[in-house]
Amino acid sequence: MSKTYRLAMIGCGKRARSHVPGIKADSRLEVVALADVNLSAAEAMNNDFGFGAAIYSDHREMLKKEKPDVVISCLWTPLHLPVFRDCATSGVKAVLSEKPMAPTWGECLEIARIAEDTGCLLTFCHQRRFAKGNRLVRQMIAEGRFGKILRMDLYSPKNLLDCGTHTFDQALSFNGESPAKWVLGAVDASETLNWFDVKCEVMAGGILVFENGVRANIQVGGPDMDIWGGVRVIGSEGFIEVFWDGNFGKGVIYNDPSWTPPVVEDKPENHMIGVVKNALDSLESGTEPELSYKKALRASEIIFAFYESVRRNARVELPLVGVTDNPFITMLESGRFA
Repeated sequence: MSKTYRLAMIGCGKRARSHVPGIKADSRLEVVALADVNLSAAEAMNNDFGFGAAIYSDHREMLKKEKPDVVISCLWTPLHLPVFRDCATSGVKAVLSEKPMAPTWGECLEIARIAEDTGCLLTFCHQRRFAKGNRLVRQMIAEGRFGKILRMDLYSPKNLLDCGTHTFDQALSFNGESPAKWVLGAVDASETLNWFDVKCEVMAGGILVFENGVRANIQVGGPDMDIWGGVRVIGSEGFIEVFWDGNFGKGVIYNDPSWTPPVVEDKPENHMIGVVKNALDSLESGTEPELSYKKALRASEIIFAFYESVRRNARVELPLVGVTDNPFITMLESGRFA
């Protein structure tokens, strides 16, 4: 008989509702508590989905009284570290967090340290790894359909931290998780945004080289993007354009002129089912989940290295050392972009 896990949700806004298909599809989960500083949001979620869960405005009180095994955390970015620390030190076995990891590189490293020290399984919601098209592209790359991967063109809506993390994660998954070697970046700070309580740029771009030699150019936001968000994988024997959700643009295999990218039918709900199932399967098997914090850390390191490249006016080699802040915010607050 499968084990039943006591599930609590912290943060019950719009994004939390996207996790419901994954929760409903997995019989191992029993929703026991919902926590939100806005009690009406938690109550509405409880009523709309018939969870029959206890309602809390204070997640710490909820953790103490309900002792959940699994937490789904859907909070604004600056809250990721403190709430994960509360969960991990309360004995929660697994936390499924929204992305990005944190507003600063130092906080990302601290989140990783806590996960390592406590053994709490931690994932970040790069849910598109479970899209059928993205899984198919990883398979075709592994089979050598496009030959040796030489280069990638990366595209993302604005901004680097919150949206770019999806594109970097997609690229890392296509490139066999090879870590980055160095980056050279630029940002457009003629306007700034406040994205889930984190200040950010309206456009960014640059060059990224991976340790396995694959090169990538990236554009985040701004005009004239030929892919709104996704990756163009260019190999020695062909190329394919893959949008965020795994649907395809152009594609060519040079020695097979008749080949065209397949039409893949998929729904975002299926991605979220994959998020939950894979996390619970990994919790039971002791294996690294597909959306592990270690993979999110690689994408985050690239992002903060891009910002640091702007601060230094220089290429930045990885691993990223001597940095704990968010260089973009530090520069913005110091008047660098005035």
